[in-house]
Amino acid sequence: MDRSSQGFLFGRGPRQMNTERQSITQVLPVHFPLVALVGPTAVGKTALSLRLAEEIRAEIINVDSVQVFRGLDIGAAKPSPEEQQKVPHYLIDVVDADEPFDAADFVRRAMGIIRSITSRGKVALLVGGTGLYLRSLLEGLAPCPGRNPMVREMLHKIQTGQGKGALHELLARIDPEAAERLHPNDTFRIKRALEVYYQTGEPMSIWQKRHRIATGQRLPCIKIGLTRPRKELYERINARIEAMLDAGLLQEVKSLLDRGYSPRLKPLQSLGYRHMIPFLKREISFNEALAQMKRDTRHYAKRQLTWFRADPEIRWFHPETLRKADNIWKKIMGSVI
Repeated sequence: MDRSSQGFLFGRGPRQMNTERQSITQVLPVHFPLVALVGPTAVGKTALSLRLAEEIRAEIINVDSVQVFRGLDIGAAKPSPEEQQKVPHYLIDVVDADEPFDAADFVRRAMGIIRSITSRGKVALLVGGTGLYLRSLLEGLAPCPGRNPMVREMLHKIQTGQGKGALHELLARIDPEAAERLHPNDTFRIKRALEVYYQTGEPMSIWQKRHRIATGQRLPCIKIGLTRPRKELYERINARIEAMLDAGLLQEVKSLLDRGYSPRLKPLQSLGYRHMIPFLKREISFNEALAQMKRDTRHYAKRQLTWFRADPEIRWFHPETLRKADNIWKKIMGSVI
């Protein structure tokens, strides 16, 4: 940021800013229309996003791959209806659980929403923990080949005959980088990575790297990351899971199954849902389901942090540092200068 922008941001000079909650579109150059608030699950993104949105006159675009699905409310930790009324939210509850939705769908919808928000002089605030969605939006999608029914059928037979773990082991041999990033239960993305390899002979990670080198960042964005010490984050994860169960997570999962949704659907394979389904089917005990949910959520948070820490443009903060600030945006920009 140049010196003139610094002075304008903090009100230096003979004339002071009327308010520190002035629009970011007046504070930053026009070519910085986007702000992203990212971090691992349970770190505290929602509460801070509401305050930040009010300060910079922003509207929030969800960047969580599960919150897009209707009916997955408690397990996806969606902002409450009251929170969504405080600030306009987008890309929450946009498809049913049995409808396809991937990074390409996210980018297509998000681009239209961003144009709408910025045309009204507001800021698009991207909030969530799905790093692939954010990167796809900012950098574009790698030009990988589309879906191939024959490859998909072959992979389905491997999964059916040898179990989900077999696909992850296969990916680890073909594309170790992608396998390290993906949980063995994330069969949707594992199959997609294998599908690309079997059609092209090249790992998806190579396609993605080549695309990033060729295109760079398509949309300029100020990126803010939230993090906590591991012990503190894990305690918050455990507390959140207990709160989800108290709020009716089991009933939510049962309702989805009663409505005829297959437990094999992508959203029902996400955290919490895939853990409570075996309990409801009496395949495991409640204590086993709870322990596995807490363990896998901790592992997921670790993978999220690994993903985001690879981005040198993210400025990291403990949430309490920002919460205690009189003006969150001023605190953030003070760290950038």
